[in-house]
Amino acid sequence: MSQNENTTLPPKTCSIEKLVTMESDVKKVLAGEKTATRRNGRYADPGEIMTLEGRQFVVERVYSQSLGELTDDDARREGYPTVEEYKQSILSYHPGMPWLPQMRVWVHEFRPLED
Repeated sequence: MSQNENTTLPPKTCSIEKLVTMESDVKKVLAGEKTATRRNGRYADPGEIMTLEGRQFVVERVYSQSLGELTDDDARREGYPTVEEYKQSILSYHPGMPWLPQMRVWVHEFRPLED
């Protein structure tokens, strides 16, 4: 990743307040079990602050990735032990959505601001 990757990002399609909204995901972030989230659009810029239940998290990296590139390490950052468990969870939230290896998503990686 280059230093100027931030300048090549397209405009955000949604706001950071909608980055992590499901209660189960919020709990995982607060417990330190989830340090990344994937979305169809770009919800945050690097350096932007997300607040969940009064705690602040800073977005460190934002980049595009295809679903076929996901590794078990990526799934663990999402709060799941394996890619397959992450995939089943996503498909349960979005009935009828196909899981296409070539489909691209935006990865938002974050950490607690207190660190």
